[in-house]
Amino acid sequence: MERKIIFFDTTLRDGEQTPGVHLSVKQKADVARALEKLGVDVIEAGFPASSSGDFEAVSTISANVKNATVCALARACEADVDAAAEALRGAVRPRIHVFIATSDIHLEKKLGMTRDEALAAVGKTVSYAASKGAEVQFSAEDATRSDRGFLAEVLRAAVRSGAKIINIPDTVGYTTPEEFSDLFRYLKDTVPELRDVTMSAHCHDDLGLAVSNSLSAVMAGADQVECTVNGIGERAGNAALEEIAMILSVRGAGLGLTHGLNTKEIIPTSRMISDITGIHPSPNKAVVGANAFTHESGIHQHGIIRDRETYEIIDPRDVGLNESTITLGKLSGRHAFAERAALLGYALNDEAIKAAFQRFKEIADKKETMTDEDVRAIISEYLDGLEGKFRIGSFQIQSGNKIKAMALITLSSADGEITEAAPGDGPVDASFNAINKIAEPFMKSDGVALVSYGITAVTEGTDALGEAKVKIRAGGALYTGRGVSTDIIKASIKAYLNAVNKRISAAESASE
Repeated sequence: MERKIIFFDTTLRDGEQTPGVHLSVKQKADVARALEKLGVDVIEAGFPASSSGDFEAVSTISANVKNATVCALARACEADVDAAAEALRGAVRPRIHVFIATSDIHLEKKLGMTRDEALAAVGKTVSYAASKGAEVQFSAEDATRSDRGFLAEVLRAAVRSGAKIINIPDTVGYTTPEEFSDLFRYLKDTVPELRDVTMSAHCHDDLGLAVSNSLSAVMAGADQVECTVNGIGERAGNAALEEIAMILSVRGAGLGLTHGLNTKEIIPTSRMISDITGIHPSPNKAVVGANAFTHESGIHQHGIIRDRETYEIIDPRDVGLNESTITLGKLSGRHAFAERAALLGYALNDEAIKAAFQRFKEIADKKETMTDEDVRAIISEYLDGLEGKFRIGSFQIQSGNKIKAMALITLSSADGEITEAAPGDGPVDASFNAINKIAEPFMKSDGVALVSYGITAVTEGTDALGEAKVKIRAGGALYTGRGVSTDIIKASIKAYLNAVNKRISAAESASE
């Protein structure tokens, strides 16, 4: 009999910890809907005690997700548990996820706690969380670098206090598959109470072993894997949901394993996450990379033509690449646009449809056809700009090979318009400098540093929609921005302003 593996998706919590990624409540709700459609078993919606934004996001997702467990993170303290329980109030299946570090280096250097203090905190907090009526999961942060004997004590206390799911995190991506499976076997042998709860694995990819370690844990008895779409997350990221899903799909029968995901939603969900976060998988990324089903070698092409299975162990249709592309154009109506937006996974109200459709028409007038990628880019850009302080009023650029580039930028806000001019090393640099002059008083930082900037074509052809992506550093944090236009200067200005607006929002939240 095949054993079903539970997919715990933490894209909205651990994934959002990716440097430069800041999602609005609306964006998080859209992702949650996509994850529910994908069929994940558990959605970790956020860390309610960390910010009012996270609390609102967890509450919103709890009220809208009906087919998956909604999970909220909490440190081992009663205040965090209270916040998590309150945010989960509307969830059909709520789960409070309590965690505390168990390695000596974390206890001493980060928490300033003794082992006895940590052990007491686990028993007290898990018991308190269980009293809230939600399912309780416990995680021993940095478990793979913890003393095994102490780790066993902590897990025993967590189970006895009411935890129904025990998660073993490889928090810094330190372990190897053999070590990880041995740890699971040790814990099960040492702590008999673990045989009556669900065991889980949460792996980071610092050594490129997150997926391998997750599979190793599953083979050693773990029934739940924690992962993110596209493998996003802090540092090198997390175990990639799509990779684990397709390992189980392709090899599961021989391993005695199965899952409940609708794998045909993998590509649509991956692309949505890419658009919203601005982080796109590398072309050779397994399953979701642009080259994952591309064959250039003549021998490979010949084999594929004769029989797909010669060089493809995954049918592209099984991950959602069989969808027909509906081509829209300048004559397409609002209804067709709205229908396509819904098919791509976006839940837009009438006001959002109207605004995004207006932007669509502006661009469609300059392009022969509009593809799904164009529509995704337009909607994502619109959603990115919803909560920003400033919007582009107008811009004028003076540039040439024998004159100094100058930009005159007007930004509008609820308080009116502000116009500034600035020189620069080219039109893009001048535009960024002008925006800085307007925005810096609101950013509460010692300045803005451009970390990266790039332009790519969303689609092919001379009329391609250009997508600009920037990453800035301000106030000690990273912020990403994106903008789309058939005019690459305009796309660049929109992207930079998007990142600046995120910094201003973060500064305003910090001062509340």
